[in-house]
Amino acid sequence: MIARLRGKVLEAYPNRLVVDVHGLGYEVLVPISTFDRLHAAEGGEVDLRTHLHVRETAHTLYGFATEEERDLFLMLIQRVSGIGPAIGMAVLSGMPVSRFKGCVVNGDVKELSRIKGLGKKTAERIILELKDKVGVAETWQDAAAGEVSEGAADAELALIALGYKQVDARKAVRKVLESEAGASVETLVRGALRALQG
Repeated sequence: MIARLRGKVLEAYPNRLVVDVHGLGYEVLVPISTFDRLHAAEGGEVDLRTHLHVRETAHTLYGFATEEERDLFLMLIQRVSGIGPAIGMAVLSGMPVSRFKGCVVNGDVKELSRIKGLGKKTAERIILELKDKVGVAETWQDAAAGEVSEGAADAELALIALGYKQVDARKAVRKVLESEAGASVETLVRGALRALQG
């Protein structure tokens, strides 16, 4: 699995980059949000969080500027029935992650269905399945209300994207925070994974 790429941009298009990593050119599909955030010009350096999607006919590498974008992408393709990488990329290209979270929390089908390639039925399914199956909305609501810090919420969401239940993810993150107050999201995720697997 390729989890991260750091290298020089050989080719840059709004939805695709070719990144040179020690002489190997990786073609990486990126959402518009990542392309804009990285200002990915040819010859520039980029650091991407990635997901390698394997199918019988292709191995496709998707790249993201932030963990938050990658986690949302994984949540969509792994937790919502009928959502594949193309729609996941359309969601990330269609609106910022924070706005998407707000739409899920508020059940805003109309706003979500404005994303190109996302109809009303798909928007309804995204809201229903993310709220009911994953517990993501609860984490977002708690973060918005200040009940959990933004870092703790991001760590919870990362664990949820990996398949852990929201309740278990929250307990594990709180356990890490007891011993390491103010820890980074990465530290929280690592510590929580150790707690969940221990």
